Amino acid sequence: MNYPLEIKFKLLALAQQLSITDAGGTLLFYVKQKAFKLREAITVFADREQTNALYQVNAEKILDFSGRYNFADAQGRHLGSVKRQGMRSIWKAHYDVYDGENVVLTIREENAWIKVFDSLLGEVPVVGMFTGYLFHPAYIVTRPGGSAVLRMAKQPAFFEGRFTVEKLGVVGEDEELRALLALVMLILLERSRG
Repeated sequence: MNYPLEIKFKLLALAQQLSITDAGGTLLFYVKQKAFKLREAITVFADREQTNALYQVNAEKILDFSGRYNFADAQGRHLGSVKRQGMRSIWKAHYDVYDGENVVLTIREENAWIKVFDSLLGEVPVVGMFTGYLFHPAYIVTRPGGSAVLRMAKQPAFFEGRFTVEKLGVVGEDEELRALLALVMLILLERSRG
Protein backbone atom coordinates (compact mmCIF):
# COMPACT_ATOMS: atom_id res chain seq x y z
CA MET A 1 0.00 0.00 0.00
CA ASN A 2 1.11 3.50 -0.79
CA TYR A 3 1.37 5.38 2.54
CA PRO A 4 0.20 7.61 4.12
CA LEU A 5 -3.37 6.32 4.01
CA GLU A 6 -6.34 8.59 4.60
CA ILE A 7 -9.51 7.50 6.39
CA LYS A 8 -12.62 9.71 6.12
CA PHE A 9 -16.13 9.37 7.54
CA LYS A 10 -19.17 11.58 8.05
CA LEU A 11 -19.95 12.30 11.69
CA LEU A 12 -23.70 12.73 11.30
CA ALA A 13 -24.50 9.83 8.95
CA LEU A 14 -27.25 7.43 10.03
CA ALA A 15 -25.38 4.32 8.86
CA GLN A 16 -21.66 4.74 9.50
CA GLN A 17 -19.65 4.70 6.28
CA LEU A 18 -15.97 5.38 5.82
CA SER A 19 -13.42 5.23 3.04
CA ILE A 20 -9.72 4.43 3.06
CA THR A 21 -7.57 5.83 0.26
CA ASP A 22 -3.83 5.65 -0.35
CA ALA A 23 -1.43 8.55 -0.95
CA GLY A 24 -2.36 8.60 -4.66
CA GLY A 25 -6.08 8.90 -3.93
CA THR A 26 -6.88 5.30 -4.92
CA LEU A 27 -9.77 3.81 -2.94
CA LEU A 28 -8.56 0.78 -1.00
CA PHE A 29 -11.61 0.04 1.17
CA TYR A 30 -15.13 1.35 1.57
CA VAL A 31 -16.71 0.38 4.87
CA LYS A 32 -20.38 0.33 5.79
CA GLN A 33 -21.70 -0.48 9.24
CA LYS A 34 -25.16 -1.96 9.38
CA ALA A 35 -27.55 0.41 11.18
CA PHE A 36 -29.85 -0.63 14.02
CA LYS A 37 -28.20 -3.97 14.68
CA LEU A 38 -27.90 -5.32 18.22
CA ARG A 39 -24.67 -7.04 17.28
CA GLU A 40 -22.03 -4.84 15.62
CA ALA A 41 -21.35 -5.84 12.02
CA ILE A 42 -19.49 -4.12 9.21
CA THR A 43 -18.76 -5.03 5.63
CA VAL A 44 -15.61 -3.88 3.86
CA PHE A 45 -16.03 -3.30 0.12
CA ALA A 46 -13.58 -2.65 -2.70
CA ASP A 47 -15.83 0.04 -4.21
CA ARG A 48 -18.21 2.83 -3.16
CA GLU A 49 -21.11 1.16 -4.99
CA GLN A 50 -20.76 -1.74 -2.52
CA THR A 51 -20.79 -4.43 -5.19
CA ASN A 52 -17.53 -6.21 -4.27
CA ALA A 53 -17.44 -7.32 -0.60
CA LEU A 54 -13.92 -8.11 0.62
CA TYR A 55 -14.21 -8.62 4.40
CA GLN A 56 -16.72 -8.94 7.22
CA VAL A 57 -16.16 -7.84 10.81
CA ASN A 58 -18.67 -9.16 13.36
CA ALA A 59 -18.98 -8.85 17.12
CA GLU A 60 -18.96 -12.08 19.11
CA LYS A 61 -21.54 -10.82 21.64
CA ILE A 62 -24.30 -8.27 21.90
CA LEU A 63 -23.40 -5.03 23.73
CA ASP A 64 -20.07 -6.13 25.20
CA PHE A 65 -17.89 -3.52 26.98
CA SER A 66 -14.76 -5.56 26.20
CA GLY A 67 -16.04 -6.80 22.87
CA ARG A 68 -14.15 -9.02 20.47
CA TYR A 69 -14.66 -8.49 16.73
CA ASN A 70 -13.81 -11.28 14.29
CA PHE A 71 -12.42 -10.63 10.80
CA ALA A 72 -13.34 -12.90 7.89
CA ASP A 73 -12.77 -12.68 4.15
CA ALA A 74 -15.58 -12.81 1.56
CA GLN A 75 -15.47 -16.63 1.60
CA GLY A 76 -15.91 -16.70 5.41
CA ARG A 77 -12.32 -17.70 6.28
CA HIS A 78 -11.25 -16.42 9.71
CA LEU A 79 -8.44 -13.84 9.45
CA GLY A 80 -8.12 -12.75 13.07
CA SER A 81 -9.85 -10.46 15.53
CA VAL A 82 -9.56 -7.33 17.64
CA LYS A 83 -10.56 -7.05 21.30
CA ARG A 84 -11.12 -3.87 23.25
CA GLN A 85 -9.54 -3.96 26.69
CA GLY A 86 -12.55 -2.55 28.58
CA MET A 87 -11.19 -1.22 31.88
CA ARG A 88 -7.85 -0.17 30.36
CA SER A 89 -9.71 1.72 27.64
CA ILE A 90 -11.60 3.95 30.05
CA TRP A 91 -8.54 6.13 30.59
CA LYS A 92 -6.59 5.39 27.41
CA ALA A 93 -7.87 3.36 24.42
CA HIS A 94 -6.27 -0.10 24.29
CA TYR A 95 -7.02 -2.84 21.75
CA ASP A 96 -5.34 -6.20 21.15
CA VAL A 97 -5.23 -7.74 17.66
CA TYR A 98 -5.19 -11.54 17.35
CA ASP A 99 -4.25 -13.90 14.53
CA GLY A 100 -6.29 -16.65 16.21
CA GLU A 101 -5.61 -17.00 19.93
CA ASN A 102 -2.29 -15.11 19.99
CA VAL A 103 -1.90 -11.35 20.37
CA VAL A 104 0.09 -10.20 17.33
CA LEU A 105 -0.46 -6.42 17.58
CA THR A 106 -1.53 -3.88 20.18
CA ILE A 107 -3.16 -0.52 19.53
CA ARG A 108 -2.79 2.16 22.20
CA GLU A 109 -3.79 5.77 22.39
CA GLU A 110 -0.73 8.00 22.61
CA ASN A 111 -2.07 10.67 24.97
CA ALA A 112 -4.95 10.04 27.39
CA TRP A 113 -5.27 13.73 28.28
CA ILE A 114 -6.65 14.45 24.81
CA LYS A 115 -9.60 12.15 25.62
CA VAL A 116 -10.18 13.98 28.92
CA PHE A 117 -10.10 17.49 27.39
CA ASP A 118 -12.23 16.38 24.44
CA SER A 119 -14.87 14.94 26.79
CA LEU A 120 -14.92 17.98 29.06
CA LEU A 121 -15.10 20.60 26.32
CA GLY A 122 -17.54 18.48 24.33
CA GLU A 123 -20.16 19.13 27.02
CA VAL A 124 -19.86 22.94 26.80
CA PRO A 125 -22.58 24.44 24.56
CA VAL A 126 -21.27 25.85 21.24
CA VAL A 127 -17.63 25.14 22.19
CA GLY A 128 -18.42 21.41 22.02
CA MET A 129 -19.00 21.70 18.27
CA PHE A 130 -15.34 22.58 17.75
CA THR A 131 -13.67 19.79 19.73
CA GLY A 132 -13.28 17.74 16.52
CA TYR A 133 -11.13 20.54 15.18
CA LEU A 134 -9.18 21.16 18.39
CA PHE A 135 -8.25 17.72 19.70
CA HIS A 136 -6.46 15.09 17.65
CA PRO A 137 -6.07 11.67 19.24
CA ALA A 138 -3.33 9.44 17.86
CA TYR A 139 -2.95 5.68 18.11
CA ILE A 140 0.19 3.55 17.80
CA VAL A 141 0.10 -0.03 16.48
CA THR A 142 2.92 -2.11 17.99
CA ARG A 143 4.07 -5.72 18.00
CA PRO A 144 4.25 -7.58 21.34
CA GLY A 145 7.97 -6.77 21.56
CA GLY A 146 7.21 -3.05 21.43
CA SER A 147 8.30 -2.21 17.87
CA ALA A 148 5.91 0.29 16.24
CA VAL A 149 4.43 -0.59 12.84
CA LEU A 150 1.71 1.99 12.15
CA ARG A 151 0.50 5.29 13.58
CA MET A 152 -3.00 6.68 13.06
CA ALA A 153 -3.69 10.33 13.92
CA LYS A 154 -6.86 12.39 13.65
CA GLN A 155 -6.67 15.44 11.40
CA PRO A 156 -8.57 18.73 11.87
CA ALA A 157 -12.08 18.59 10.38
CA PHE A 158 -15.48 20.07 11.26
CA PHE A 159 -18.21 17.83 9.87
CA GLU A 160 -16.28 14.65 9.15
CA GLY A 161 -13.72 12.44 10.80
CA ARG A 162 -10.39 12.42 9.03
CA PHE A 163 -7.43 10.27 10.01
CA THR A 164 -4.04 9.57 8.45
CA VAL A 165 -2.22 6.27 8.83
CA GLU A 166 1.58 6.34 8.58
CA LYS A 167 3.84 3.35 8.24
CA LEU A 168 6.55 3.30 10.95
CA GLY A 169 8.21 -0.04 10.24
CA VAL A 170 8.26 -3.12 8.07
CA VAL A 171 4.89 -4.84 8.13
CA GLY A 172 3.78 -8.09 6.51
CA GLU A 173 0.70 -8.30 4.29
CA ASP A 174 -1.44 -10.30 6.79
CA GLU A 175 -0.28 -8.13 9.67
CA GLU A 176 -1.10 -4.97 7.71
CA LEU A 177 -4.60 -6.21 6.87
CA ARG A 178 -5.35 -7.13 10.50
CA ALA A 179 -4.04 -3.75 11.66
CA LEU A 180 -6.20 -1.82 9.17
CA LEU A 181 -9.35 -3.78 10.01
CA ALA A 182 -8.64 -3.23 13.72
CA LEU A 183 -8.13 0.52 13.15
CA VAL A 184 -11.46 0.69 11.30
CA MET A 185 -13.20 -0.94 14.29
CA LEU A 186 -11.39 1.42 16.66
CA ILE A 187 -12.67 4.42 14.70
CA LEU A 188 -16.24 3.11 14.69
CA LEU A 189 -16.14 2.28 18.41
CA GLU A 190 -14.50 5.56 19.41
CA ARG A 191 -16.53 7.65 16.91
CA SER A 192 -18.33 9.58 19.64
CA ARG A 193 -15.07 11.50 20.07
CA GLY A 194 -15.32 12.93 16.53
